[in-house]
Amino acid sequence: MNYVAAEGARPASGTAVPASAAESKSINDWLMRMHEASKKQSYIGTFVVSSGGAMSSAKIWHVCEAGQQMERVETLTGAPRSIFRHNDQVVTFMPDHKVVRSEKRESLGMFPELLQSTDGRIADFYKVRPEGVERVAGVEADIIALMPKDNMRFGYRVWTEQKRGLVVKLQTLDVDGKVLEQAAFSELQLDAPVKMDTLIQMMGKVEGYRVEKPVLVKTTASAEGWLLKAPVPGFKAMSCYKRPAAANAVAGEEPLQWIFSDGLASVSIFVEPYDRQRHDKASSLSLGATQTITRQLDSYWITVMGEVPMATLQLFANGLEHKK
Repeated sequence: MNYVAAEGARPASGTAVPASAAESKSINDWLMRMHEASKKQSYIGTFVVSSGGAMSSAKIWHVCEAGQQMERVETLTGAPRSIFRHNDQVVTFMPDHKVVRSEKRESLGMFPELLQSTDGRIADFYKVRPEGVERVAGVEADIIALMPKDNMRFGYRVWTEQKRGLVVKLQTLDVDGKVLEQAAFSELQLDAPVKMDTLIQMMGKVEGYRVEKPVLVKTTASAEGWLLKAPVPGFKAMSCYKRPAAANAVAGEEPLQWIFSDGLASVSIFVEPYDRQRHDKASSLSLGATQTITRQLDSYWITVMGEVPMATLQLFANGLEHKK
């Protein structure tokens, strides 16, 4: 179904169309219900992602106790991975390499991380439309379409379990309403008897593994000498990090990640020193909903990546400037 055509033409620019108070409340109430359900619901399920012609799946154990959240994800396709997340602590086991990576991440909400901010501006850039009811993984789910008001961002179709609002299926839609990517539970057991203590014990069993603890240093793009010449409509800077430099790296040239969001979609700008042997010519790549642009800027190599149309990503890439 081409939901874009049903809504009529949208403005090509990213000029916000201010939402009415009722419209803002409607979309934010729904998003917050979905967000809270992901934080409070215990479940076990098999999750399948289809993107760019490839399919992957994982088993998820999720538990919430006394305000604490714990999640275990076991990949069922590709390289074996066990990922544990306890609040903002993430531990990834890679048995093929006998490596465990332990790191802290700012929590934007547990699976699915659709809601990136709660500043009330989402309704300025997206419309909500109910699209009926459907069974997914054995539960009745309400279907909601989140339709962009311009061509700067993709749309979403979201299935939420009727009683509590847990997201059970999510589609990312291009500007013509075609499905770019889909993620859904193929089986789901709600109120599953998952024990947080058991998962915490499993998370701590690192014997026989080399433990890596990369530390992200919080900073600002401005402090590192970077700016966007013009804001990209709807997108706000959320955070900026430096990764620890290698022992032989030049001070001040640590890789940088600058993260933006419009509340639903996110874009990351990665900056690192240009290396002629590692970095090829400028390129662009589309894989499912994820778009990537790479380019050289002075003595730096820039990678811009996000689930937005390529034209939007280009605004980030072209607008980036280094203060000398």
